[in-house]
Amino acid sequence: MNDDANESATAEARREARLGDMAGPYLQQPSFLLATLKADCVNKPFAQRCHDLETVIEEFPAKELHGIFPWLVESIFGSLDGTIVGWNLRCLQGRTNPTEYSVALDFLDPSGPMMKLVYKLQAEEYRYDFPVSYLPGPVKASIQEQVLPECSLYHNKVQFPSSGGLGLNLALNPFEYYMFYFAISLITQKNSPITHHISPSNSAYFILVDTYLKCFLPTEGSVLPPPSSNPGGAIPSPTPRSPAVPFTSYGMHHTSLLKRHIAHQPSVNADPASQEIWRSETLLQIFVEMWLHHYSLEMYQKMQSPHVKLEVLHYRLSISSKHHGSPAQSSYQALHAYQESFKPTEEHVLVVRLLVKHLHAFSNSLKPEPLSPSAHSHTASPLEEFKRVVIPRFVQQKLYIFLQHCFGHWPLDASFRAVLEMWLSYLQPWRYAPEKPPQTAELLPRSVSEKWAAFIQENLLMYTKLFVGFLNRTLRTDLVSPKNALMVFRVAKVFAQPNLAEMILKGEQLFLEPELVIPHRQHRLFMTPTLGGSFLSSWPPAITDASFKVKSHVYSLEGQDFQYKQMFGTEVRNLVLKLAQLICQAQQTAKSISDHSAETTASHSFFSWFKFTPSEMNGSYTGNDLDEIGQDSIKKTDEYLEKALEYLCQIFKLNEAQLTQMMMKCGTAQDENGKKQLPDCIESENGLILTPLGRYQMINGLRRFDVQYQGDTELQPIRSYENATLVRLLYRLSSALNERLADHMDVLCSREDFVGRFCRYHLTNPHLVHKIRYSPVLKDRTSQNWGPRISLRFLASYRTLISLLMLYFIASWFHIGPVGCTFIILFSYFLYAVIMAFFFEGRKPHEH
Repeated sequence: MNDDANESATAEARREARLGDMAGPYLQQPSFLLATLKADCVNKPFAQRCHDLETVIEEFPAKELHGIFPWLVESIFGSLDGTIVGWNLRCLQGRTNPTEYSVALDFLDPSGPMMKLVYKLQAEEYRYDFPVSYLPGPVKASIQEQVLPECSLYHNKVQFPSSGGLGLNLALNPFEYYMFYFAISLITQKNSPITHHISPSNSAYFILVDTYLKCFLPTEGSVLPPPSSNPGGAIPSPTPRSPAVPFTSYGMHHTSLLKRHIAHQPSVNADPASQEIWRSETLLQIFVEMWLHHYSLEMYQKMQSPHVKLEVLHYRLSISSKHHGSPAQSSYQALHAYQESFKPTEEHVLVVRLLVKHLHAFSNSLKPEPLSPSAHSHTASPLEEFKRVVIPRFVQQKLYIFLQHCFGHWPLDASFRAVLEMWLSYLQPWRYAPEKPPQTAELLPRSVSEKWAAFIQENLLMYTKLFVGFLNRTLRTDLVSPKNALMVFRVAKVFAQPNLAEMILKGEQLFLEPELVIPHRQHRLFMTPTLGGSFLSSWPPAITDASFKVKSHVYSLEGQDFQYKQMFGTEVRNLVLKLAQLICQAQQTAKSISDHSAETTASHSFFSWFKFTPSEMNGSYTGNDLDEIGQDSIKKTDEYLEKALEYLCQIFKLNEAQLTQMMMKCGTAQDENGKKQLPDCIESENGLILTPLGRYQMINGLRRFDVQYQGDTELQPIRSYENATLVRLLYRLSSALNERLADHMDVLCSREDFVGRFCRYHLTNPHLVHKIRYSPVLKDRTSQNWGPRISLRFLASYRTLISLLMLYFIASWFHIGPVGCTFIILFSYFLYAVIMAFFFEGRKPHEH
């Protein structure tokens, strides 16, 4: 922590001029208080610095604190360009740094000193500049084109740079400025150095996110009032400012809940939540904008309404006719480059999942609606109405696009589990509902209540299109890996919950209904979710109203020309059948690996250590990298895949006879020799050629060639169990003998009597002629025959040498000398060779 502070203090001198431009004219002449605090960063320990800051915040007036606030925020969360790490909250954990961890959490707590400073400055209505260039790519491109984003967070805040300034800025109040830095530090500080393993869910940053969500989006009660230095005084909410630059607002402009409620409730004492609802709305908007507002250039263009596209085009033409360069074009180019470089980290996804889970709990804590609609309009508090619209208005669209980006760009490895769990958390709001299942039903799968049908229908693409995206990812992964098998199991288990598939199917049917009441040109109106309405209206019918909501959801996210792919249609069903076949093949592969591992363990017993086997010298490799996962992991893989297949059958009503035939086909995918079936190939003049299916099977580890060394056995690479010097010396000796005695060996081996059998047994290798091809090699390579020859390479094996030494050592116990022991060994081998030559001519004692 002290090293980080020293680094921050060292970089301050270089950043002073730019910091002055960012924070405003008041930092052009640093105050004595600011200089003192900067010096303390170098000379004092972390806990003492926080204590001194707390004293300064309590004792100094807002005018003095106004000058140090931007520096303090940056020294805590780091600089926007990532050069200053700050307190490095992402790597600060109680297990490794307990003192700094507790001090930092206390200082940044919603009721701590830092928030007191924020509210102290908020009362004086100070403003701080935040550079637009550090906003997410789509927002930055939109503002640079003078098209105001839909989010009300940016309204009346964009300011032209002052003379000599660097670019557009947002004029933020202290609360917004603090939360902007806090939220964006998750993105800007993702490349900070980490010296040890960090658990993101135990970091100070993760804990602070959870604390802020619970404080400003409470599931019980109302938002706590801010600590105020003036007892009885209220902290004013942000006041509207006139825009400094003309902007066009695309889509339906969502008026801030704060402004609407203040208009209807002039007395804030009547409902304190109406005064503080702006903090909840602002916090959520900042989190969503900083963490989720990242999508492609094509999506950015599609999300704009038609009239805005015309205005943007007119703006581009006017700019290009007056200037040499086009800011619009450069902003689009910058957005494209941003999208290509944006790669969310696993920690980023975990924080978003925390946000999703809390928003479900926050939304589900909504009080039941009163029976009388008129009573609801007078009694509903701002916080209760905020709970009603928090997910569809603020989160749904950007989370869907964020998930699409992750599904399409995340690596095909086990780290995708973080994205998967975040997606599944959003799909199951009932898990975060206050009601609990009865104790007797804990062991049974909990049926999804019909009351969630509206949520499922209004989030249809979250269930259907992303499920298809998951299928396409899974078909390209190795399901023998237990981590990948677990992900398939998790998704299948969630979608197999009773009544869920039926409600998804009902949502698809509603979407596919003919458009009887939806005008073609009003699909942009679907961006505005309904906040409630009378159920006593005579039109439209209930089924049509539900269909309207489903269509509004789909068209608002994908556009009017979107071609919907049914989750329960033929095309997706075929993908599921392919996945089922892949699961069967993965189960068979796992079983083969398990059997091979068992055989390998048995063959490595003590007595087999002395045995010479053909696989030791022919270079074959019968295993793969998955041999190291262990029997327990293979067992887990089989369990996950078996349950996943069962769940898929329940969801899509798969034909059991078809699945049985598929499993039998996978189980009999072996040839007559008991070998694993080769990848799909075609025979050609030059050998075997892989088909596209065969390449797919090899890439996913479903099948493989039994690769064997098919060249001259004397020239194969030196093995780890051989002495390299002896191999070379014995090869030279063997080559000299073979060259000198070649004619004599040919004559001896051509004889049909006992001498010929005995010589053929020692001097020829029939496997060089009759080798079975299990790899795509040239045909003529398997027909080569080097004739009779002497091979002494077996004497270079450490096993052979150690075995001989042990025999000589045992013979010495019986007072048998080296010469006598050598004679006994040679005589014993001669008897063994005679017997083998008579009855087993094809078997070799040291077959290479």
